[in-house]
Amino acid sequence: MTIGYVWNTVYGWVDTGSGSLFPSDATSGLQPIAHHLAHPDTKRRFHELVAVSGLLDRLREVRALPATETDILRVHTAEHLARIKAESLLPKGGDAGDGCSPFGKGGYEIAALSAGGAIQLVSQVVAGTIDTGYALVNPPGHHATRASGMGFCVFNNVSVAAAYAKEVLGLERVAIVDWDVHHGNGTQDIWYSDPSVLTVSLHQHLCFPPNSGFREERGSGAGAGYSINIPLPPGSGDAAYLHALEEAVFPALRAFRPELIIVASGFDASMMDPLARQMVTSAGFAQLTRRMLDLAADLCEGKIAFVQEGGYSPYYVPFCGVAVLRELLGEPYEPDPYTPIVSTQGGDVLLEHEAAAVRAAVAIPGTPAGEGDPRAITVG
Repeated sequence: MTIGYVWNTVYGWVDTGSGSLFPSDATSGLQPIAHHLAHPDTKRRFHELVAVSGLLDRLREVRALPATETDILRVHTAEHLARIKAESLLPKGGDAGDGCSPFGKGGYEIAALSAGGAIQLVSQVVAGTIDTGYALVNPPGHHATRASGMGFCVFNNVSVAAAYAKEVLGLERVAIVDWDVHHGNGTQDIWYSDPSVLTVSLHQHLCFPPNSGFREERGSGAGAGYSINIPLPPGSGDAAYLHALEEAVFPALRAFRPELIIVASGFDASMMDPLARQMVTSAGFAQLTRRMLDLAADLCEGKIAFVQEGGYSPYYVPFCGVAVLRELLGEPYEPDPYTPIVSTQGGDVLLEHEAAAVRAAVAIPGTPAGEGDPRAITVG
């Protein structure tokens, strides 16, 4: 097996400013702090653990190249691209679009390299140069809509790569499976009326963005039925996520028959993340990965690529990431130093209200949305 790996030093240079979630503001009591929640050290630490663990020696480097303007404009508006480029020239940079996603001077170049890293990985997977791989890119992308960035995302990396796979590599059906804990609203927005890209978002219900990611958001026009949301209750852990994969994600993928699967791989559903309340462990992420690999082998000749999204625990994200990479390499899971703590806190048993939420979210691509209160995630 040949496993590709994307990392570039400048991914660790993303400048998210001195705020926490919002920019520092002395008039409202928001103190500056050295490490913004989306500080790049979390992903840098992930890469460094890959290096010192010895895994890096068994991975094939995939060199990131910047996404071109043409690549970006396949999924984003010209106005969004122009604003990011202009603000990137300012002495202190700018903001992705929502007022709480800062980037420093030169931020455009790093964001283009992040999207380009996803393109390069996908290109090699489709060509068969590598069997599969992981793009540890930064900034993340799944909240970036067609017209704006948000939620620490500038350009929608997985969508840029999916569009490249369709328009340049000639694929007809691409599936994006997003297990980041937050709703992949930007990815959904970009492909909402396009039946050639199936978007599946597995996320904590009503976490972020506000009032987003309901089951009833199923696509429009020709794309009706090709957007699938699986909102899970807070506190869902390994058992609930694996159940959702088997009962809701896999039937949709089997019906869609993609030629390529891109996994938007966020680790903010992990037990120790500060921006969500889920309970997935590194062992859980390893199991999710193994099952996705097995399904891809059955559906699309193993053509699957993993692209980094969020994850905000500098302590635990590196171990979740290494667990996924070990699975890609076909190596057995190795408990990490946090296992004695996180393995005792729950999440390893499927609860009825979690199973009910999954049942309510089961949908087949191309079928119409169901009825009901979009704020409710349980049935009965």
